[in-house]
Amino acid sequence: MKNFKSFRALTALAATAALALGATGCGVTSESSNDDATKSEGPIANLRIMVPNTPGGGYDTTARVAAKVMDDASLASNPEVFNLAGAGGTVGLARLINEKDNGDLAMLMGLGVVGASYTNDTDAKLTETTPIAKLIEEPGAIMVSKDSPYKTIDDLVKAWKEDPSKLSVGGGSSPGGPDHLLPMQLAEAVGVDPKEVNFVSYDGGGDLLPAILGNKLAFAASGAGEYMQQIEEGSVRVLATSGEERLEGVDAPTLKESGIDLVFSNWRGLVAPPEISDEDKAKWVDLVTKMHDSAEWKEALETNAWTDAFMTGDEFSSFLTDQDERVANVLKTLGLA
Repeated sequence: MKNFKSFRALTALAATAALALGATGCGVTSESSNDDATKSEGPIANLRIMVPNTPGGGYDTTARVAAKVMDDASLASNPEVFNLAGAGGTVGLARLINEKDNGDLAMLMGLGVVGASYTNDTDAKLTETTPIAKLIEEPGAIMVSKDSPYKTIDDLVKAWKEDPSKLSVGGGSSPGGPDHLLPMQLAEAVGVDPKEVNFVSYDGGGDLLPAILGNKLAFAASGAGEYMQQIEEGSVRVLATSGEERLEGVDAPTLKESGIDLVFSNWRGLVAPPEISDEDKAKWVDLVTKMHDSAEWKEALETNAWTDAFMTGDEFSSFLTDQDERVANVLKTLGLA
């Protein structure tokens, strides 16, 4: 079993570190010289990674783990991680886009920012940024309380199709985020009109968990990692997971195993501001490639139960474009974009 307890401990440490760094995270523009950074043969200095949400979340933990690996592997010298939260990540996204040609800055982001760019009042889009690398994926999980009448995903789907509006589904993200997109795509896959889905948004896993345990929801859609203690002790039951393969440590089938044609994963990666130089783009891509190949990163993947999903360059650029189109189509169908 993967070490989910280490993940929870690391998340708590990340939140503490983020609060300590908060006072230094106001300015984004680097004072370093791009030429000096690219010519240096030692660890790269003066790099900054923006996290577009609050301390302790998935983006924050991923960014801080990546920065630590870069430092421990002597690839970058103490890269700074700072938080700029707001509007589902679009405050940070807008700031990144305004930092055009700043080659020392990158932002940790993922599927939630793609959706938020449509559901929030912003002109900023990820397609304006410079893609660096996709790093990891996490499958979703369909979860119920131990007292739920739904023992299998088939039980749940049958009841859902009979009266979609009667069954409330909760997620730890706002509309457009991964916990919202998963049940909407699941509804489509099983023949439920997404417009009839009764989705209840919670402010992260900390708020969603009591709703699951208190039977305030028919089911929840979220990542399993935050709930492993409850899953292991039996107070939360996973009916199915949404990855290509079963999730290690979780005794539940995939949706595909259950006859539902859906694979869904949340993902995280790095993007840089628009119009950075070719040299700076190569600097970032080379850095994260070396990080990905390091023993320290392989250990981090295992410790945090992350699925390696590394891609860079044109492949990641095409992936971002595809994700943007897919999310936009789903949200337009729901009248949210």
